[in-house]
Amino acid sequence: MPGESPSAWGPYSVAKSPSVLPFFLLVFALAVPFWLVGMVVDVQLLPGLPIAAAMFVCPALAAWILTYRERGKTGVAALLGRSFDGGQIPKRWYLPIVLLMPGVTVASFALLRWTGVAVPVPHIAVLPAMGLFLAFMVGALGEELGWSGYALDRLQARWGALQSALLLGGVWAIWHSVALTQAHRVPAWIAWWSLGTVSMRIIMVWLYNRAGRSVFGVALLHAVSNVCWQLFPIQGSFFDPRLNGLILSVVALAAIVVTRGTLRLARRPASGEH
Repeated sequence: MPGESPSAWGPYSVAKSPSVLPFFLLVFALAVPFWLVGMVVDVQLLPGLPIAAAMFVCPALAAWILTYRERGKTGVAALLGRSFDGGQIPKRWYLPIVLLMPGVTVASFALLRWTGVAVPVPHIAVLPAMGLFLAFMVGALGEELGWSGYALDRLQARWGALQSALLLGGVWAIWHSVALTQAHRVPAWIAWWSLGTVSMRIIMVWLYNRAGRSVFGVALLHAVSNVCWQLFPIQGSFFDPRLNGLILSVVALAAIVVTRGTLRLARRPASGEH
């Protein structure tokens, strides 16, 4: 929240933290060519994933451009280095990062079955699943170097964690809306998906602030989420954004409640705490 200690949020003080508006504008501007290609080329990279999804490079590219302008080559090198900052994640936090979305997916599958939807049992082949994970990890880093590596600490220095998560989640959802339309998603589908996306960003910020402020950790959660969607029967065709959004909303609310019910998702770490 405004006025909170900068040391609780990262390297930027409220007074010195650069505005993220140029970053958001640049991310959208860089995405326009991908949207235009998607308008004329009805090709899917994967089922439900239109060619415009290649815009995953835009947040990282925008972050590189602005970081170079602000801090030069040294700043860009430091930003890129955050792709490999998994070593700063306390080991106990890898468990929720890796297992959260499989848990949400299993819960969604069980609820669909319980409500009478004839969802087939998924058949998961290990090697294709690993290939999916590697591809989605590259895409997740392309996004999270921008959303988390560049924008998040700047937002938190000004507004605090929850407000930053809501803003970043809203921008994230809107940025995807064109590609989702090109994937022939109806407005109701996009609305429920957006609820899940904003909730997911709240969870990501909550984990980021507790798991060593690791971009790699947030990207790992992001990638696992996408793998779970693609492995949902059949290649995601039975994926229900309504159930997914509601479950993620409950998890996000729980993250807020366990943080003493305040508007903050993070507190200043005690001495020696990671």
